[in-house]
Amino acid sequence: MPLIGKVKKRKVYFSAMKICFATNNYKKIEEVKAALGGRIEIVSLADIGCKVELPETGDTLEHNAFQKARYVRDNFRVDCFADDTGLEVAALNGEPGVYSGRYAGEPRSDQRNINKLLKALNGIPNSGRKARFRTVIALLLEGKEYQFEGIAEGEILEQETGDGGFGYDPIFKPEGFSKSFAELTLVEKNEISHRGIAVSALIDFLSNR
Repeated sequence: MPLIGKVKKRKVYFSAMKICFATNNYKKIEEVKAALGGRIEIVSLADIGCKVELPETGDTLEHNAFQKARYVRDNFRVDCFADDTGLEVAALNGEPGVYSGRYAGEPRSDQRNINKLLKALNGIPNSGRKARFRTVIALLLEGKEYQFEGIAEGEILEQETGDGGFGYDPIFKPEGFSKSFAELTLVEKNEISHRGIAVSALIDFLSNR
């Protein structure tokens, strides 16, 4: 009887898995929740009472993702995952990369970041505007650490198009598409985006546990 009870509890636990997504960006949370389709309950930093800006002082995406996740685990004692994303532009030697969110300085501004990037690429033809988004997800679950990655290849447009998404989405055209990320629906974007690919890897991992 005790063994049967344990198995039953384990099944209930995984069917009701709850994980904190360590971010203050509600648009990121919406994207991840849409990708998960309700299979796992995602709670935000606000839901666990975390009101501080998470540390993000690394010089790589991997460093930042794990730094944020470890902060939440150590201070709030919950299973969690955090991501860090960078836009890497070939003509700029991979910049802005890990500094994408604060490319134009503080306070952070998507519009100022876009303006600075477009200015840096002014006069460069389409053939030289290749870029890629890269997302790293750090998962801290039951005392262990895991890493997942997603990459979306594309190019930087000469001007903004679309009003969806966030960050550099209005000037990033994914490979094989004629629209910017900001013109795609959330479902379309999740199928091909860097974050969508990384989240799919996360989902596959959790589903197989």
